Amino acid sequence: MTTEHPSITRFREEHARLGGTGEVVILPDAAHTAALAADALGCEVGAIANSLLFDGDGAPVLVLTSGAHRVDTEKVAATVGVRRLRRATPELVREATGQVIGGVSPVGHPAPVPTYLDRWLARHPVLWAAAGHPAAVFRTSYDELLTLTGATEIDVE
Repeated sequence: MTTEHPSITRFREEHARLGGTGEVVILPDAAHTAALAADALGCEVGAIANSLLFDGDGAPVLVLTSGAHRVDTEKVAATVGVRRLRRATPELVREATGQVIGGVSPVGHPAPVPTYLDRWLARHPVLWAAAGHPAAVFRTSYDELLTLTGATEIDVE
Protein backbone atom coordinates (compact mmCIF):
# COMPACT_ATOMS: atom_id res chain seq x y z
CA MET A 1 0.00 0.00 0.00
CA THR A 2 1.44 3.36 -1.04
CA THR A 3 0.56 6.61 0.61
CA GLU A 4 -0.04 9.71 -1.42
CA HIS A 5 2.16 12.72 -0.74
CA PRO A 6 0.27 15.15 1.57
CA SER A 7 0.59 18.04 -0.91
CA ILE A 8 -1.18 15.97 -3.59
CA THR A 9 -3.94 15.05 -1.13
CA ARG A 10 -4.38 18.74 -0.22
CA PHE A 11 -4.53 19.62 -3.91
CA ARG A 12 -7.15 16.92 -4.60
CA GLU A 13 -9.32 18.22 -1.75
CA GLU A 14 -9.11 21.85 -2.91
CA HIS A 15 -9.61 20.89 -6.55
CA ALA A 16 -12.78 18.97 -5.64
CA ARG A 17 -14.01 21.77 -3.35
CA LEU A 18 -13.66 24.25 -6.22
CA GLY A 19 -15.53 21.95 -8.62
CA GLY A 20 -12.54 20.84 -10.68
CA THR A 21 -13.32 18.00 -13.06
CA GLY A 22 -9.98 16.91 -14.52
CA GLU A 23 -8.19 13.75 -13.50
CA VAL A 24 -5.02 13.86 -11.41
CA VAL A 25 -2.17 11.84 -12.91
CA ILE A 26 0.86 10.72 -10.92
CA LEU A 27 3.86 10.50 -13.25
CA PRO A 28 6.52 7.82 -12.75
CA ASP A 29 9.16 10.52 -12.21
CA ALA A 30 9.18 14.15 -11.15
CA ALA A 31 8.65 16.55 -14.05
CA HIS A 32 10.37 19.74 -12.92
CA THR A 33 10.09 21.36 -16.35
CA ALA A 34 7.32 21.81 -18.91
CA ALA A 35 9.33 19.81 -21.45
CA LEU A 36 9.63 16.82 -19.09
CA ALA A 37 5.92 16.98 -18.27
CA ALA A 38 4.98 17.20 -21.96
CA ASP A 39 7.19 14.20 -22.78
CA ALA A 40 5.63 12.18 -19.95
CA LEU A 41 2.08 13.09 -21.01
CA GLY A 42 2.59 12.91 -24.77
CA CYS A 43 1.39 16.46 -25.38
CA GLU A 44 2.80 19.70 -26.76
CA VAL A 45 4.92 21.71 -24.35
CA GLY A 46 2.56 24.65 -25.00
CA ALA A 47 -0.29 22.71 -23.34
CA ILE A 48 1.56 22.65 -20.03
CA ALA A 49 0.27 25.42 -17.76
CA ASN A 50 3.31 26.36 -15.68
CA SER A 51 2.60 27.92 -12.29
CA LEU A 52 5.40 30.44 -11.87
CA LEU A 53 5.61 32.33 -8.61
CA PHE A 54 7.23 35.74 -8.73
CA ASP A 55 8.19 38.30 -6.13
CA GLY A 56 6.35 41.49 -7.05
CA ASP A 57 7.77 44.25 -4.84
CA GLY A 58 7.92 41.84 -1.89
CA ALA A 59 4.55 40.14 -2.44
CA PRO A 60 3.86 36.83 -4.23
CA VAL A 61 2.41 36.97 -7.75
CA LEU A 62 1.40 33.75 -9.54
CA VAL A 63 1.59 33.64 -13.33
CA LEU A 64 0.07 30.64 -15.11
CA THR A 65 1.80 30.52 -18.45
CA SER A 66 2.27 28.17 -21.36
CA GLY A 67 5.31 25.93 -21.13
CA ALA A 68 6.22 27.30 -24.58
CA HIS A 69 6.52 30.88 -23.28
CA ARG A 70 9.01 32.93 -21.35
CA VAL A 71 7.45 35.56 -19.13
CA ASP A 72 8.48 39.12 -20.05
CA THR A 73 8.86 40.27 -16.45
CA GLU A 74 8.97 43.98 -17.34
CA LYS A 75 5.76 43.75 -19.39
CA VAL A 76 3.97 41.65 -16.75
CA ALA A 77 5.17 43.93 -13.91
CA ALA A 78 3.62 46.92 -15.70
CA THR A 79 0.43 44.95 -16.39
CA VAL A 80 -0.04 43.81 -12.77
CA GLY A 81 1.01 47.14 -11.26
CA VAL A 82 4.33 46.39 -9.54
CA ARG A 83 7.67 48.12 -10.02
CA ARG A 84 9.68 44.92 -10.37
CA LEU A 85 8.85 41.27 -10.90
CA ARG A 86 11.52 38.65 -10.24
CA ARG A 87 11.55 34.90 -9.68
CA ALA A 88 10.55 34.03 -6.14
CA THR A 89 13.03 32.32 -3.86
CA PRO A 90 12.34 28.69 -2.94
CA GLU A 91 11.45 29.97 0.56
CA LEU A 92 8.84 32.41 -0.79
CA VAL A 93 7.41 29.67 -3.04
CA ARG A 94 6.96 27.31 -0.09
CA GLU A 95 5.60 30.06 2.18
CA ALA A 96 3.10 31.42 -0.37
CA THR A 97 1.95 28.11 -1.89
CA GLY A 98 2.78 25.39 0.63
CA GLN A 99 4.42 23.56 -2.28
CA VAL A 100 7.87 23.27 -3.86
CA ILE A 101 9.20 24.65 -7.14
CA GLY A 102 8.27 22.25 -9.93
CA GLY A 103 5.07 21.18 -8.22
CA VAL A 104 3.25 24.47 -7.60
CA SER A 105 -0.42 24.05 -8.43
CA PRO A 106 -2.68 26.90 -9.55
CA VAL A 107 -4.89 26.41 -6.43
CA GLY A 108 -4.70 25.15 -2.87
CA HIS A 109 -2.40 27.72 -1.33
CA PRO A 110 -2.49 28.66 2.38
CA ALA A 111 -3.77 32.15 1.50
CA PRO A 112 -4.98 33.73 -1.76
CA VAL A 113 -2.20 34.71 -4.17
CA PRO A 114 -2.91 37.22 -6.98
CA THR A 115 -3.03 35.01 -10.07
CA TYR A 116 -2.67 35.87 -13.76
CA LEU A 117 -3.43 33.53 -16.69
CA ASP A 118 -1.56 33.62 -20.00
CA ARG A 119 -4.22 34.13 -22.71
CA TRP A 120 -2.14 32.03 -25.09
CA LEU A 121 -3.10 28.88 -23.17
CA ALA A 122 -6.65 29.20 -24.60
CA ARG A 123 -5.28 27.78 -27.89
CA HIS A 124 -5.15 24.31 -26.34
CA PRO A 125 -8.38 22.37 -25.67
CA VAL A 126 -6.63 20.31 -22.99
CA LEU A 127 -4.16 21.74 -20.51
CA TRP A 128 -2.05 20.06 -17.85
CA ALA A 129 -0.94 21.79 -14.66
CA ALA A 130 0.94 20.74 -11.54
CA ALA A 131 -1.12 19.15 -8.78
CA GLY A 132 0.94 20.16 -5.74
CA HIS A 133 3.98 17.94 -6.32
CA PRO A 134 6.63 17.66 -9.09
CA ALA A 135 5.33 14.19 -10.08
CA ALA A 136 1.62 15.09 -10.08
CA VAL A 137 -0.38 16.89 -12.77
CA PHE A 138 -4.04 17.42 -13.52
CA ARG A 139 -6.02 17.72 -16.72
CA THR A 140 -8.00 20.93 -17.20
CA SER A 141 -9.13 23.46 -19.78
CA TYR A 142 -8.49 27.17 -20.11
CA ASP A 143 -12.01 28.07 -19.01
CA GLU A 144 -11.88 25.71 -16.04
CA LEU A 145 -8.47 27.04 -15.00
CA LEU A 146 -9.82 30.58 -15.18
CA THR A 147 -12.82 29.61 -13.03
CA LEU A 148 -10.81 27.58 -10.50
CA THR A 149 -8.24 30.31 -9.93
CA GLY A 150 -10.22 33.52 -10.39
CA ALA A 151 -7.19 34.67 -12.41
CA THR A 152 -6.91 37.81 -14.47
CA GLU A 153 -6.17 37.10 -18.15
CA ILE A 154 -2.97 38.71 -19.46
CA ASP A 155 -0.39 38.47 -22.23
CA VAL A 156 2.98 37.41 -20.85
CA GLU A 157 5.25 37.87 -23.91
